[in-house]
Formats: sequence, C-alpha cells, structure tokens
Amino acid sequence: MAGIIFLIIIAIIALIIIVKNVQIVPQAHSYIVERLGAYSASWGVGLHFKIPIIERVAKKVTLKEQVVDFEPQPVITKDNVTMQIDTVVYFQITDPKLYAYGVERPMSAIENLTATTLRNIIGDLELDETLTSRDTINTKMRSILDEATDPWGIKVNRVELKNIIPPRGIQEAMEKQMKAERERREAILIAEGEKKSAILVAEGQKESAILNAEAKKEAAIREAEGEAEAILKVQRATAEGLKLLNEANPVESVVAIKSLEAFEKAADGKATKIIIPSEIQGLAGLAASLKAILTDSDGKTAK
Repeated sequence: MAGIIFLIIIAIIALIIIVKNVQIVPQAHSYIVERLGAYSASWGVGLHFKIPIIERVAKKVTLKEQVVDFEPQPVITKDNVTMQIDTVVYFQITDPKLYAYGVERPMSAIENLTATTLRNIIGDLELDETLTSRDTINTKMRSILDEATDPWGIKVNRVELKNIIPPRGIQEAMEKQMKAERERREAILIAEGEKKSAILVAEGQKESAILNAEAKKEAAIREAEGEAEAILKVQRATAEGLKLLNEANPVESVVAIKSLEAFEKAADGKATKIIIPSEIQGLAGLAASLKAILTDSDGKTAK
C-alpha cells in the first residue's frame, strides 16, 4: 500500500513537472531559451517543452510594432536658441536573439541614441529651419536610428517630432510676427479692394461718357438727316412745282404776278438787303400787266 502511495506521489510530481515545463508561445511573440546559461533556441508560435532544470526561458520578446514616447529633450539650434523637443519612435523587434543579447536595457539605449541624434541634427539648423523642416528631421533620424539599432535586432520604422517648444520670448516674438503678417495681408487685401473699386467706378464713368457721346452723336446724326430730308423734300416740291408750271405754259401775266410775289417776300422787312431790278421798263411792264389782270378780274366780278 505504501508503495502504491509512493508511486502516485511520484506520478503527481512528474505531472506537475511536465505541466510546468510545457510552454505555449502566443502569436507575435518569441521566447529566448537558455540551456545551462547559454543560448539554446528562439521558440516561435506553438507548443514547446523545455528540459527541467537544464533549460529555462530567459526572455519573452514581443514581435509587434511598439511605440515609445520620450520626454522632451533640450536642444540648441545653429543660431543659439534653446528649445525643448520630444520625439515618438515606432520600432519593431526583428531578431529576438540580438534583442536579448545585443544591448543592456534597449529602451534606454534607444532613448539616449534618439537624444544625441536629435541634438546633432538640430545643431546644424537655424530656428526657422527647425520649425519648417519636420519631415527632413524625421527622415534623417529614422535613417540614423535604424542603422544604429540593427546590431540590437531592432528596426526603426518611423520617427516623429511630437512637440517643438521654443523659449517663451521666442514664442512672443513669433506671435507678434504672425500678427504683423496678418495685418499686412489685411492691408493688402483692403488696398486691392479699394483699387478694384476705383477701377470699376472709373470704367463705369468711362462707359457712361461713351454712351452719352454716342447718344449725342446719334441725335445729331438723326437731326441732320431730318433737316436734310426736309430740305430735300422742299427742293423736290419746288422742282415739282416748277415742272408743273413749265408744263402748264403760263402766260406772261401769271409769271409777272409770281415775280411780284417773290419781290414782296424779299421786301417783307426781314431781309437786310433788297435788290431792285434796273430795267425800269420791265418793272413798268410788270405793273401794267398787274393792272390789266386786276381790271380783267374786276370785270368778271361785275358780270
């Protein structure tokens, strides 16, 4: 009976030892296994069994991409301006063995390497370049850090400057400069608006003057055309009258009367000069003809 109990105890102990030495490596992880203090293997995803006492899991490494946000670091620009810059580093462990044995405290090593690299890069730039060259700084830092961390089994995927904090005096000066720039742009916009307004007003006045001139021109042309047409009609009527008179073959007495009517119009007091015919006999003849016509007219009336 005692022997059975002893065997059961031995079996339970063996089962516990087996359970304790069975390792299940989850996805995106790797276990560093040492045998008698020396590196033995890097276990990947799956079920593994380690030899009790002889082997041990020295380090559990995650293969996921990791993000580290470092505290702001004081840096000095080329024009001797001290500012605070904090960085964010995105990295991934590509070789668990190198990560486990490459460097002591890898995160501290990356932080110090980031700080020194940042100081070297910013030291070659002036303040304005630092504020406007984030992409250039990020690219340079990523390249340098990736090359430096290769022996540690780490790949730096991306580096970002999270905050750039210049001194308070510089911030105030920058705010004043930005305010002055905004005021300058506002003044330019106002001046351009006034200029466009003046141009539009001048163009309106110009078009108005052109339209007025065109209207006066059109009115003068129409008036001249009307006068010309009136004169033409008068001349046509006169010519038509003369034509009819010639076709009627009037007697001398009628011609005389027409001559006297014309002379009457010339002597109505409106003309400044009166031309009197020099042929007195012709004038007498005209008078006699007029008398004869009047007498003939009275005789007809009496009848």
